[in-house]
Amino acid sequence: MLDLLVTHATLPDGRSDVSIAVQDGRITEVTEGLQAPAHETVDAGGLLVSPPFVDAHFHMDSTLSYGQPRVNQSGTLLEGIALWGELKPQLTHDAIVQRALAYCDWAVAHGLLAIRSHVDTSDPSLLPVQALLDVKQRVAPYLDLQLVAFPQDGVLRSPGGLDNLTRALELGVDVVGGIPHFERTMAQGAESVKILCELADKLGKRVDMHCDESDDPLSRHVETLAHETHRLGLHGRVAGSHLTSMHSMDNYYVSKLIPLMAEAQLGVVANPLINITLQGRHDTYPKRRGMTRVPELMAAGLTVAFGHDCVMDPWYGGGSADMLEAAHMGLHVAQMTSQAAMLQCYDAVTVNPARLLGLEGYGLQAGCHADFVLLHARNPVEAIRLRATRLAVYRRGKKIASSPAPMAMLDLPGRPGSVAFLAG
Repeated sequence: MLDLLVTHATLPDGRSDVSIAVQDGRITEVTEGLQAPAHETVDAGGLLVSPPFVDAHFHMDSTLSYGQPRVNQSGTLLEGIALWGELKPQLTHDAIVQRALAYCDWAVAHGLLAIRSHVDTSDPSLLPVQALLDVKQRVAPYLDLQLVAFPQDGVLRSPGGLDNLTRALELGVDVVGGIPHFERTMAQGAESVKILCELADKLGKRVDMHCDESDDPLSRHVETLAHETHRLGLHGRVAGSHLTSMHSMDNYYVSKLIPLMAEAQLGVVANPLINITLQGRHDTYPKRRGMTRVPELMAAGLTVAFGHDCVMDPWYGGGSADMLEAAHMGLHVAQMTSQAAMLQCYDAVTVNPARLLGLEGYGLQAGCHADFVLLHARNPVEAIRLRATRLAVYRRGKKIASSPAPMAMLDLPGRPGSVAFLAG
C-alpha cells in the first residue's frame, strides 16, 4: 500500500489528470489516471501540483531586521550597506537564529523548501556564519539551506577578508562568494575573482558571486568570472548574481559577453524585486530598469533563476518569502509576457534555481523526493498572476503546511455568492 497518492493533478508541463504515487518519502510513479490503495489519497481537483519553490539568492543573516538600528531613509543600496555596518556590532547569535527561523517558517508556508543564502564573513568573529550554520542544522528536516561565504566588505578591500572567508568554508559553509565590484579598483575586483575561483577549485566548492551590481556599463567582472570558470574547468558550478550592469552595456559588447558566459556554462541569478528598486537611482528620466538581460541570457541557453534577495532588512522593507512575487516582478520588468516566456518565469523560481543549487532528487519524476506543492491555480501562468495560495506543502511525502483556498463572499443582486479568482 502506498503512503500517499495524489490524483487528478495538473503538472507545470501541462499534463493533466495525473496521479503521483509516494512511498517512503520518494515518488514511485507519475502517470495519468493511476488508482491504487494508499494510506492517504488527495484529490487535487485539476489544480497545479508543482515541485517546491527554490530561492537561488537570499540574505538570511539580515532578514526581518528592518528598522534596526534605524530605517533606510533613502532606500538606496549604499545606505543599506552603511546600515548593515551599523547593525553588525549589535548582532547576537540568538537574534540572528530567531529571525532566520521565523523567515524559514514563512518560506515553508509558501512552499519554498530550498534557499541559497549569502552570509557575511567580513567580521572576524564570523558570528552570522555560526548562527546560520545552527539554523541550517535545525531546519534540515524540512528545508534545504545552502550557505555562501560572502565578503560583504570586499575580500581584498577589508583586512583579513580572505582569511575570514576561508575559515567560514572550513566551518561548513557550502559555496564560495565574492563581490568584485565593491573592491577598491577594477584590477582588485578582477584579482578577487581569480583568487576566489581558484579557492573553490581547490576545495571542490561551487561559486556564487555578487557581480556588477551597478548601473556602470564598464563594471564587467562577469567577463572575468566566465573566463576563470572556463580556465579552471568549473563549468556548471559557478553563478553570477545580479549582473545589473548588463542592463546598461552596449549591445556590441554584450554580443561578445553572452557567448563567453554560455561557453563557461555560467549560471545567472537576477533579483527582480531588488534590482528594480535599487538600480537606476542616479537617473532622472528615462530611468533604467536595472535588471539583467534575462530573456537574452535564457535564449543563449544559460540557466537563469530569480532570487528574492532581501525581505524586511536594511536594503528592502518589503517581501514575504513568496517566490511567485519575484516571478511576477521578473515577468513585468523583463517584459516576458509571451506564453512561453511566462512559463520560463515559473521555471526561474523552480527547476532553474534547483539546478544552480545542485539539489539532489528534485522534481516530479519517479525516484525524486516527494517534495511538492498543491497550488490554488490551474497552471503556472495563473499561479504567477494570483501569487497562488499554497493549499498544501509536502516534504518527503508528509504535509508540513496548508492554507485554505481564497474565497471572497459577495452580496450582489443577480451575481454569484462568492468568487475564487480562478479564470474560466
